[in-house]
Amino acid sequence: MDTARDIGTFVVWDYVVFAAMLLISAAIGIYYAFAAGGQQTSEEFLIGGRRMTALPVAFSLTASFMSAVTVLGTPAEVYRFGAIFSIFAITYFLVVVLSAEIFVPVFYKLGITSTYEYLELRFNKFVRLCGTLLFIIQTILYTGIVIYAPALALNQVTGFDLWGAIVATGVVCTFYCTLGGLKAVIWTDVFQIGIMVAGFLAVIIQASVTQGGIGAILDDAYKGGRLNFWNFNLNPLQRHTFWTIIIGGTFTWASIYGVNQSQVQRYVSCKSRFQAKMSLYVNLLGLWIILACSVICGLALYSRYRDCDPWTSKKVSAPDQLMPYLVLDILQDYPGLPGLFVACAYSGTLSTVSSSINALAAVTVEDLVKPRFRSLSERSLSWISQGTSVLYGVLCIGMAALASLMGALLQAALSIFGIIGGPLLGLFTLGILVPFANSIGAFVGLLAGFAVSLWVGIGAQLYPPLPERTLPLSLGTYGCNSTYNGTNLMTTTEMPFSTSAFQIYNTERTLLMDNWYSLSYLYFSTVGTLVTIFVGIIISLLKGGRKQNIDSRFLLTKEDFLSNFDIFKKKKRVSNYKSHPMEDGGTDNPAFNHIELNVTDQNGKVNGTHL
Repeated sequence: MDTARDIGTFVVWDYVVFAAMLLISAAIGIYYAFAAGGQQTSEEFLIGGRRMTALPVAFSLTASFMSAVTVLGTPAEVYRFGAIFSIFAITYFLVVVLSAEIFVPVFYKLGITSTYEYLELRFNKFVRLCGTLLFIIQTILYTGIVIYAPALALNQVTGFDLWGAIVATGVVCTFYCTLGGLKAVIWTDVFQIGIMVAGFLAVIIQASVTQGGIGAILDDAYKGGRLNFWNFNLNPLQRHTFWTIIIGGTFTWASIYGVNQSQVQRYVSCKSRFQAKMSLYVNLLGLWIILACSVICGLALYSRYRDCDPWTSKKVSAPDQLMPYLVLDILQDYPGLPGLFVACAYSGTLSTVSSSINALAAVTVEDLVKPRFRSLSERSLSWISQGTSVLYGVLCIGMAALASLMGALLQAALSIFGIIGGPLLGLFTLGILVPFANSIGAFVGLLAGFAVSLWVGIGAQLYPPLPERTLPLSLGTYGCNSTYNGTNLMTTTEMPFSTSAFQIYNTERTLLMDNWYSLSYLYFSTVGTLVTIFVGIIISLLKGGRKQNIDSRFLLTKEDFLSNFDIFKKKKRVSNYKSHPMEDGGTDNPAFNHIELNVTDQNGKVNGTHL
């Protein structure tokens, strides 16, 4: 193999493909800004008038969190640590079932716009405010990472100015979010998920041709120890084992799919609960397809560079740049295809950032503006929604600067969701599954869960686990040509297997560092969730939780499960989605005849919004 090969560069057709993706995304935003009279109300802007169907919402759910972090981070993860990452396929199944059968029934029957509205209905305003603020912090941090990821790819592949690319990402997303609202976000997601799959397929097909077929790629991966699917070690300190991925991964992703506003906002926008659940189950197929593509790309990376690793030989400065490097290596003879891959990474970012901006606008309007300014008209709320979209777009661009210090993108992203998402998952689980949980128990539990997960999360960033915990696989450089032309080499390198720019080296390892701080990052969410639930239950029992009477609408009941079979009993009613939901007494989306549950003397408006 010629290890001193020159990689290609962007040509005109690559820029054309890339620009076309941006223009189509922007055009969808413009279309929904003016279609059917535009976004006249905050309900239209934030949740698409609650008339969405399962298929586009399913694509949007997949696109929202299968971001550039997945496109760039997962193949690099498989390249360095092996295909054990594919066990997430089981995790995704468990997460979708839990979300569809526990969280969707409760959120949907209440007809809420903001997930955190539930916390006030179930507990009190203060708990709702805490949940809202934690979500805002979590989302801005995560969005900073996913804006930074494709900018890295662009910088590596095309030589684009890094911060110019970051600003461009934020501006395009903010543009179509502000103009078109949730409908624009969902339909651009549908378009962008197609681009993501096309980009992956271009790499997989050409890598197969270059390396002699999928069989040869798998053979190289097997010889290199990359097909390490079944590691049943029970040690929670091991970074990835079957159990950390199944248990820790389920808690981490349940905090995203079950209670995160960005996802919940999509399925409550569906016109019926059946469609809402279907959107999650169809989305599962999308998650599996994207996971399979990214794992195969990671194995193709190893097959191509098994004897000359571009990272340790300093041809790239970070593992997350390996995929763009591979693309320009194997697709250089096909003008437009490198552009398609960068559009693929960029699409992942646009979908995630737009979802985040839309969700941030929703919780700001529903949780911070409406409760304090009840006299505002729907038109005013719609303008405020658009204004907050612009504001959060600017904030997310600013946070990308912090993301540049976060090290390995995939792990940093999942760590943020674990640290903040875990306690929030625990809080909602308390409300939905524990009838005697009260507001005091919920608040103290949330505080305890967040403190513990923050402690372990920051400790792991400062004192990263040793290689015997992370189990990196060997990367060869014996085939590299020592006379490689240095003009393409990157001079900056990161410490091997690091996860943060803030880590502290040259220190005596203590019992705390080698155990508590070395806990697998996937367990951050598990710890936060379980501590929140345990403390919440104890405090609620001590503070008279068993004496309170809770409305069954706020809890998961046997009827919620049995209603899954209503579609077989009432075929005529359920199949008739064309009629306005008000016409059949709210059998479809309950928000249309929703009564504000904590204000007994005011009814919802006919158009589905409430006072």
